[in-house]
Amino acid sequence: MRFMPLLQQNFDELRQRLKHGRGLNHASDDPVYYLIFRPEEMLTVKRCMKQWVAKLNLEGWKVHTFSMADAIHEIIKGHDLREIWLESECDDPLDFDSINKTLADALMSGNALEEKLNAKLQSLTDEKSAMLFVTDLEALHPYLRVGSLEQRLQGKFTVPTVILYPGIRAGRTTLRFLGIYPEDGNYRSIHIGG
Repeated sequence: MRFMPLLQQNFDELRQRLKHGRGLNHASDDPVYYLIFRPEEMLTVKRCMKQWVAKLNLEGWKVHTFSMADAIHEIIKGHDLREIWLESECDDPLDFDSINKTLADALMSGNALEEKLNAKLQSLTDEKSAMLFVTDLEALHPYLRVGSLEQRLQGKFTVPTVILYPGIRAGRTTLRFLGIYPEDGNYRSIHIGG
C-alpha cells in the first residue's frame, strides 16, 4: 500500500515522538498525541492502520485500539430508552435535531463514553509497552468533540494514546474538528500533522 507522502511523514514523526516521550514544554503530563489529517484522508488513514500497527509492533509496542464508532454503538444499543427512541423516530423520522440531541444526551449522561474510554485505558495500565489508538472520531459528530473527553480524562491516560483526528490545524494548539467546527484551542496534547 502506498502512503500519501505527508501522511507517512507525519506518522514517522509520531513514531519518533513516541520513542522519545513528550518532553518538558507541554501543558499536560498525559502522553496524548493527535495525529491530524485532512477529513478527506479518513479512508486512507483507515487503510494505513494495519501497516502502522504492524510497524509499531515491530518497534516493541503492543498496540490496542478504541473505536469511537463501536463505543457509541454499544452505548446507544444498550440504552434503557432505546425502544422509546425508536418509536419516537417512527413518528417523525426527519426530526434530526431532536434525534441528535437525544443521542448526545445518551452519550453524555452518566459520562458513558468517557467511562468506556477510561475503562480501556485502565485495562492497559499494567501492560508493558502498551499503546492505545483512538479511531473513528468522525462518529462523534454532531454529538461532541474529543477535546472535551480529553479534558475530563486528564491524569488518567496511563499509556501513550494516539488520537487519529480528522480535522484542520489552525495554530500550534488550535484544531477544527472535521474542518467544519469552529477553531478550538482547548487541547492539551501534542499535535502532529494537519
